Amino acid sequence: MDNNLSLQHKNILITGVSRASGIGAAIAKICVQAGANVVTHGNPQYDANRSYPDASLDFCFDLAREYNIKTISPSDLSAPNEPKKAIQNAQKLLGKLDGLVLNHAYSVNSTIFDCTAENIDKHFNVNVRSSMLMIQAFAQQIEPERGGAITLFTSGQYLGPMINEIAYAVSKEAIRGLCTQASVALATYNIRVNCINPGPTDTSYLSGVAYDEVTKMFPSGRWGTPDDAAKLVQFLHSDYAQWITGQTIASEGGFQR
Repeated sequence: MDNNLSLQHKNILITGVSRASGIGAAIAKICVQAGANVVTHGNPQYDANRSYPDASLDFCFDLAREYNIKTISPSDLSAPNEPKKAIQNAQKLLGKLDGLVLNHAYSVNSTIFDCTAENIDKHFNVNVRSSMLMIQAFAQQIEPERGGAITLFTSGQYLGPMINEIAYAVSKEAIRGLCTQASVALATYNIRVNCINPGPTDTSYLSGVAYDEVTKMFPSGRWGTPDDAAKLVQFLHSDYAQWITGQTIASEGGFQR
């Protein structure tokens, strides 16, 4: 491996790691393979409630054993104290953190007419508020001479409408804004902040005719994979990306809306 893509000696917390075919699991694996010390957080109960085929309450612990990864107790990041607690628990396991990958998300399909106050609040509390609080707690433990990197995940809402999951889309637009603001606010702390739009990614959430229809929208004739997103995360946390901050990167394989 090119040494500049090495993550040796970096301590990285990755959220949204709770099922085998998810992006979070792929990020955790590639970061460990690149030499990072990794701790994960997930909420497998959310996946079970969504009836994902690979939902498992034990997955994060199984992954930790197989790949020499540390994990903190699963929790719902919409609870006000959980974001800061997750950072603190990760520090207890690894010491000072160098990287933060905020891959977690809450998404329930709803049109503009279906949204309720509870539905909207849940999207913003998980996707936006928890990310802001985790960034805050992460930045407070950073040593500026060592610096750090944060990667956020948005979606394709800024490239086209997502009106059947509008609360999710609006919350993900807020994540793009958070990237822009935090990258400037944290620059003097030597913390880089970037955002990834991974495009439609095959995480086993779609199948059949609907899956085939989306496939046709990619010029290459294939969906994005969790590994595609994970490789970009590795790059953004490596020395190669030291001059990149405040960016939203669309890694969609030419997806045609």
